[in-house]
Parts: sequence; structure tokens; C-alpha cells
Amino acid sequence: MKPTNQPKPTRLVSAAVTTLRGFAMGAADLVPGVSGGTVALLLGIYDRFIGAIRGIAGIGGRLLRGDVSGARRKFKEADWVFVLPLGAGIVIAVFSLASLMERLLHDYPEEMAGIFMGLVLASLVATYLSIERHANWELLLALAVAAGVFVLLGFSATPQTDPSLLAYLGAGALAICAMVLPGISGSFLLLIVGMYAALLAAVDDLAIAELLVFCFGAATGLALFSTLLHRLLTNFRRLTTAVLLGLLLGSMRVLWPWPNGVGIISRDEAEAIDGTRLDWPALSQAWLPTLLALAAFALILGLPKIFKTRQAHLSN
Repeated sequence: MKPTNQPKPTRLVSAAVTTLRGFAMGAADLVPGVSGGTVALLLGIYDRFIGAIRGIAGIGGRLLRGDVSGARRKFKEADWVFVLPLGAGIVIAVFSLASLMERLLHDYPEEMAGIFMGLVLASLVATYLSIERHANWELLLALAVAAGVFVLLGFSATPQTDPSLLAYLGAGALAICAMVLPGISGSFLLLIVGMYAALLAAVDDLAIAELLVFCFGAATGLALFSTLLHRLLTNFRRLTTAVLLGLLLGSMRVLWPWPNGVGIISRDEAEAIDGTRLDWPALSQAWLPTLLALAAFALILGLPKIFKTRQAHLSN
């Protein structure tokens, strides 16, 4: 554990704020439109977040190689002061909000899709602003990726009904890799492979076997992906960010509220939708989702200021 010279009250305040940040990340990971990684970027903790993930993944890697002393050293070096409250906030958000999110997606698909669109637009802006310098080739690459994703999302996608444990394993690995990337939503990828509704139901019903297999897949995917992600962001940050922008922009097709609600989630979770068809709503149908999209956009971009103000208040 990294040493700290902070007095106890300050450490408690820091842990409380980190838990709130984790809650915001966990809530974002439930939403098919914004990732926990994007929220970490918005809150200014992304680099520390990735570093902490690499440190914990290193413990498992050394244990697999039989290097017990190396694993013990990595354990002591891990940023547990940051990881534990952050992880607690994420877990609290997932288990407290999953049931509510499932009901909202079922009963208010157009309104929820409007919120998700606002979140994605805010993620686009935040990711774009994270690039220190911009070049024309980056914009062209982002547009090319967006066009490819937009076309691919027009193909049919069927929600999984009664998925196997192997499906939960793969879903865990896929979702966790997306969760740590700013700009890619793990929930969005779960939508694409048809596992989003099934996972929400598993959390709501406390399906222990399915959740354990999902968590194992997530841990395995995280261990394999964290080093690759660190190298990409360190050596090819602008290239990687341009690709992320394209993925975000292309994903707007899934989040367009009409006529299918939130992409492949409709009013009937078991319904197979023939691609994400696009339609233009009447004004009477469009005003509320549009208003919610604007509110979500403003909220996400305002999160850094909210947390800075909150932390300053708690410190006083």
C-alpha cells in the first residue's frame, strides 16, 4: 500500500470523495452510452485509475508465473487507498441502480434513449478536449471509424434469452475492457451482443452462478487488457483517442430513440429487432427525449466542477 502523510480526517474525506467518484463510474457503466472510463477522465482520475488497474493485474500475473515474492511486492505497491473506496462506490452503484435501470429501459425506452444520447454527446466533447493537439488525419480517422460502426449497427441484433454461462464469461471480458476506455461503454457493447438485459436481470435476481462467471471473465479480461491499454495510450494516445471518438460518433445510431427505443432494447426485451432503423418523430414525441438529452449533456460536462466544489466543501 502506498504510504500517505495525510492526517486522518483528510484521508477520510478523500476516501468519501473517491467513493462518490466510484459511484458515478458505476452508474455510468450501467448506461449504454457512457463508460466508467469516460467519467474517470471527466473527474481527473483517469491516469491514476489505469495505473491502479495495472498494479492489481500485475499481482495476478506474478501469481500465475509462481512468483510469490513478486506478487507480494506488487501487493504492497498497489494503490489500495484509491482502489478500495473507488471499487466500493462502483459496486454500490451497480447493485442499487440495476433494478431501477431495468424498469426504466422497459417502460420509457424513448426517454432513456434521449438521456443516453446526451451522455454520448458529452463523452464526445470530453474525449475530444482531452487531445492536446489536433490534426486533420485524426478527424478523418474518427469519421471513417464512425461510418463503419454506423453501417454495422444497421444489421440485425437479437437479445440473448437464457444465455449460457460461457456467454456470461465472454460478456464479462468484453464489458470490462470497454469500461476502462474513455469513450467506449461496456453496457453499449453488451447491448450489441444482446447480453445487456440478461445481465441486468442477473444482478436484480442475484443469480450467483451467472454473476460469479461474469466477474471471472471481467477479471481475466482486465488482466490481459490493462497492459495493452497502457501501451496504446502511452505510445499512440492521439491515434487511440481518434478511434474512440469514431466509436462514440457511430454509436449514435443505436441510441437514436425512434422507432426502437434504446437500440436493440425495445418494450419487449425478448424481441429481435431487424437492425437499428432510423425514423423521424413528430414534435409531440420529440420534445421530452430532446430535453432529457440536453440535461444529461449538461450534467456530464458539469461533473468535474461539481466534484471539485464538493471536495472543497468537505475539506472545510
